[in-house]
Amino acid sequence: MTAPSKLFRTTAFRLSLLYLAVFGLAAILAIGYIYWNTNILLSRQLDQTIQAELSGLAEQYRAGGLRQLVRTIANRSETPGNSLYYVADKDGHRIAGNLGSISPELLKETGPVEFVYRRPAQGGVERRLAFANVFHLTGGTQLLVGRDIEDRRVLSRVTRSAILWGLALMAIFGIGGGLLVSRNLLARIDAITDTSRKIMAGDLSGRLPRNRSGDELDRLSASLNQMLARIEQLMAGLREVSDNIAHDLKTPLTRLRNRVERALHEPQGETDYRETLEKTIEEADDLIKTFNALLSIARMEAGAGTGQWAPLDASALVADVAELYEPVAEERGLVLRAEAEDKLPIRGDRQLLGQALANLVDNAIKYGRPEGESGGENAADIRIEAYRAEAGADKNSNGAADSAGGRGMDMAEIVVSDRGPGIPETERERVLERFVRLEASRSAPGSGLGLSLVAAVARLHGGDLKLFDNEPGLKAVLTLPMAGGVDAPAIAD
Repeated sequence: MTAPSKLFRTTAFRLSLLYLAVFGLAAILAIGYIYWNTNILLSRQLDQTIQAELSGLAEQYRAGGLRQLVRTIANRSETPGNSLYYVADKDGHRIAGNLGSISPELLKETGPVEFVYRRPAQGGVERRLAFANVFHLTGGTQLLVGRDIEDRRVLSRVTRSAILWGLALMAIFGIGGGLLVSRNLLARIDAITDTSRKIMAGDLSGRLPRNRSGDELDRLSASLNQMLARIEQLMAGLREVSDNIAHDLKTPLTRLRNRVERALHEPQGETDYRETLEKTIEEADDLIKTFNALLSIARMEAGAGTGQWAPLDASALVADVAELYEPVAEERGLVLRAEAEDKLPIRGDRQLLGQALANLVDNAIKYGRPEGESGGENAADIRIEAYRAEAGADKNSNGAADSAGGRGMDMAEIVVSDRGPGIPETERERVLERFVRLEASRSAPGSGLGLSLVAAVARLHGGDLKLFDNEPGLKAVLTLPMAGGVDAPAIAD
């Protein structure tokens, strides 16, 4: 398709032609209406003027007869103006008036008549248009009283010319403007099309061009660029997950296979076989848990899992998880404390939120043992807190409540803190990704999916997960939007 044909086929050009046609029609109707009313007004004024002239002449004729009428017309003819007079005898010879000569056929008419007459002008004689009334008096005398209306004919001609020239200029500028707009729009569309083809070819780093004008195309490009960035992020995450699965699951699968193969080739007793099967089942369960965690994260990132949402109390959820993990912490020689404000209404999936909080507490128990000290009765090695963080509030010196600011709504914050080695600041964003495990935690069991699952649960519920320094240790802050005010009803425990 050639460039001109592309321009003519654009929506912008077609809309420009449509607007031009509509505007042109509206202009013609408006000018025509004004012209029509102007003609009516001028005709009415002309009739009134002629009727006034005739009334005055009729009075003169009744008062002094033909002689008085001729004298009056002779006097009026000497006054400059647009009034026209002509008096002729029964043979058509001129008696008085300011018209030189007229057609004999005109004098045979009766009533209103429009005619062309001649009068001297600079450089010769000019033809002008006139409107008059013709009357036949007694004795065969003929009287013509009229007005010069050449100005009206000029006005009509000028109006028609203005309409034609106006439409012509409107068409030129309208088509030219349509072509200019279409060309600019087509250039932007072509740029978007080229970028889209590159993206479809596999280059997900491409972004639609923007001119920062803020128009609809610019806003559309911004939205599509955000979508492309999200798609690129998901694809990168998919590749990373694939690589991590290949690396992190290959070892346990290989170990499981080698154990089973060794049990098949090496003669063993019943006890050894049972022990081998138990270890095999244990590792298989760990693999199943890993794949279940991956599936849960994938479902939550896809926005699934919102069908079981219900009102619940974050304080009650914290109390339940603390009660569940308190014996586990005591077995590890740790002290777990839980503090929560009364009634923190949120809305979500209780099972998913409970699993997320359990993951945070489990991580704190695994990696949060204080170095060189043990918990006492008054010292909490692991602390779980839940409180309301008002919009714009800053309840923690470490910025734990910063996530609530700017949301324009109250947030519930669940904080799990420990006194272990913590996580370096440079690694706190990375550990939220799947299969990421720091070197210090490689010796402990796990798949590196715990924190990424918590982050996915937070995103699904419209919140987020942030990690801070507990000085010493790690502080994990799970922020969730509250379901309502203090009096929010229907809290499901």
